[in-house]
Amino acid sequence: MKNHKYLSINLLMAFISTATIIGQTTGPADSIWQKPWEGVPEYYQKWTYPDYIFPEDLSKWKNDRVQVKETLQNLLGDIPARPRQLKVKTISREEKNGYILERFVIDNEVDSWIPGYIAIPTNVKGKVPAIVGLHGHSSSKDNIFGYNSNTGQDVMALLISHGFAVMAIDSYFNGERLGTGPAGEIEQQQRGSDQELSQFKINLWYGRSLWGMQLRDEQIALDYLENRPEIDAERIGVEGMSMGSTRAWWLAALDNRVKAVVGVACFTRYKELIEQRQLKAHGIYYFVPGVLNHFDTEAIMGLIAPRPFLVLTGDSDQGSPLSGMFVLEKKLNSVYSLYEKEENFKSIIYKNTGHVYTDEMKMEMLGWFKKYLK
Repeated sequence: MKNHKYLSINLLMAFISTATIIGQTTGPADSIWQKPWEGVPEYYQKWTYPDYIFPEDLSKWKNDRVQVKETLQNLLGDIPARPRQLKVKTISREEKNGYILERFVIDNEVDSWIPGYIAIPTNVKGKVPAIVGLHGHSSSKDNIFGYNSNTGQDVMALLISHGFAVMAIDSYFNGERLGTGPAGEIEQQQRGSDQELSQFKINLWYGRSLWGMQLRDEQIALDYLENRPEIDAERIGVEGMSMGSTRAWWLAALDNRVKAVVGVACFTRYKELIEQRQLKAHGIYYFVPGVLNHFDTEAIMGLIAPRPFLVLTGDSDQGSPLSGMFVLEKKLNSVYSLYEKEENFKSIIYKNTGHVYTDEMKMEMLGWFKKYLK
């Protein structure tokens, strides 16, 4: 692993003085977005798109959220039960400067072993909080741990330096799992695109979604993490960019073991994605049959409340239409207000910023986890 340069207090001060944070925007950033439904064929404009309205009463929402969660789990399909007894192999263990680095694999008992890394700080007494870093599409756990930092997702060194343990796994059709799909190494030659499609298809044949299987693997990773003796299981957070962001808030919605969430990019509402003609901005793995027969993403994200949820998004990120983000902000503010925990939800939209994970965003991520997990 390369030598990491920890983000300094000077970077933090630069962020405070120069970052542009907005709740509304007019002007150049709007120009990347078309008028609603412009160019969308008339038939699609006439379809019914759900608009989930959170109740005004907390007790009613507590009842309703049970149904929302059950619906969500059913939509993911016939997902096999997770292993009762994990089969874990530790591949290597190295002492680094200030932490122990382990490489491991976990048998998911359906179609593959899950490769992962875990780093445990050595200069902290007692059980430590842990962050699960979820990588984006076409990247891997290596990006989280700084082996390949060109995506901006490298957060391990920063988090370790502040006393957090960090874990990351390779999701399906990424990293070490390339070449492990139904056609084996043939699929590896196409940088994962063939494997993504074949795994999407074969899971449909068995009545389940590839997305549901990805989330299942992440829950297996949580099973492993919470049983590590060094980890405080009551202080587990998740963070990620792009596909990793989406995985983070879906995982938190389905699994209460996640105590705090940071999502970078992909703060997306499906209706606005359609009306802006940006379905192409998300891979096929992301699509769950039947969702829009019930609700849009506000209902999914609402399941996280009242746990801390931070989203960091560029106003020019084509995968996250600006109009949809404004709707989500309003709706999520309403559900957090039911718990009188408005401060536990925060959305920052960065002006003239695209699909990126900047140093400024990393400092916001760090501050969020320090506030809620330390």
